[in-house]
Amino acid sequence: MTFLAIDAQKSLFTLQKSQLEFEQMLVLNQVNWCTKQMNYVTQQYSELYGDDSDKDPEDDPYFIELQQTEEQLQTRKSNLDSQISLLNEEINSSKTMINNNIKSSCGLNLLGS
Repeated sequence: MTFLAIDAQKSLFTLQKSQLEFEQMLVLNQVNWCTKQMNYVTQQYSELYGDDSDKDPEDDPYFIELQQTEEQLQTRKSNLDSQISLLNEEINSSKTMINNNIKSSCGLNLLGS
């Protein structure tokens, strides 16, 4: 019967993993948006100022804000990757425990016959 409790816990881990993967996808979309915006700002600077070395998009406040946001999102993505990896390990461990518990129960039932 303990395998039912372990299976319920495995299901909870799987649900948590799905939620984290969804959040990871949202973060990746935000990272992509920031990257596109930074490329756009760079392109605008290039069109407006050409090769003028005094005008650098990396000095633009909006560009700086985008870079900082992207860095924060990358850190969040890295944290999500770690959490998902840990949950995968827990899920796999739970699967192994469930299988071992079922095999043990079946073996005990055969011995008891």
